[in-house]
Amino acid sequence: MTSDTPKSPQTVIEPGELGQYMLRTHAEIQVVLRGLCDRVSQITVFFNEGEDMLLTTLAEVGDDHLILDYGPSNEINHRSLAVEKHFCVSMLDKVRVQFILRGFSKVEHEGRPAFRCALPDEVLRLQRREFYRMVTPIMRPLKCTMPIHLADGRMQLHEAGIFDISVGGLGVSVPADKGIPFGRDMVLPGCRIELPEVGFVVGTLCVRSVFNVALKSGAHMRRAGCEFIDLPGPMATLIQRYIIKVERERKARESGLG
Repeated sequence: MTSDTPKSPQTVIEPGELGQYMLRTHAEIQVVLRGLCDRVSQITVFFNEGEDMLLTTLAEVGDDHLILDYGPSNEINHRSLAVEKHFCVSMLDKVRVQFILRGFSKVEHEGRPAFRCALPDEVLRLQRREFYRMVTPIMRPLKCTMPIHLADGRMQLHEAGIFDISVGGLGVSVPADKGIPFGRDMVLPGCRIELPEVGFVVGTLCVRSVFNVALKSGAHMRRAGCEFIDLPGPMATLIQRYIIKVERERKARESGLG
């Protein structure tokens, strides 16, 4: 977002290429935030370099302030009051919204504890196709188990290697010589992905593109670009946490700390 965006969450997006999706006027920001408030949209708040996460909703959007509900964990609520920057991610009408909030203070709202903070300086709105796609680690490859219906009516569980991942979808590799039917617009419900040290994601994928790749070894691979269809919020949150975790580990290795 800006130059002082928290390091780990900043790597989740491509900051230098998203200026056209950034809202900076007071009126535009108010429209988006009021939309989140009216629809009681869940907001995932990351802080402490992605180590902590708070789930909340907007209770009030004022002209110069926001009121957010307390989360279910008193410990996380207390930690969030001690930090200056909160990286927020939500969805509004199937469009991802993200922004930074600064300096939570504890207040009482309608008889319940809540957070108060200033309005964000800017709000980023991203369609699904603009989601940042992270190349998966070579040393700890991800696999996606896909239930595929064959032409003879049988169902086959196929394990596809994942070469990139985002909240919006996956890029998967399929050996070209196994006769696995991957066609554009094929819908694959019940796909399962294990994210190491984070959890399991289960969702429906739709194949959007299929193409062949020749590897340096001489082998040929088929690759498919797949989009998540109506991925549940908790599943999207797991992917977000995994991306932040991997990018943080990469930065630690590059700086000689890991």
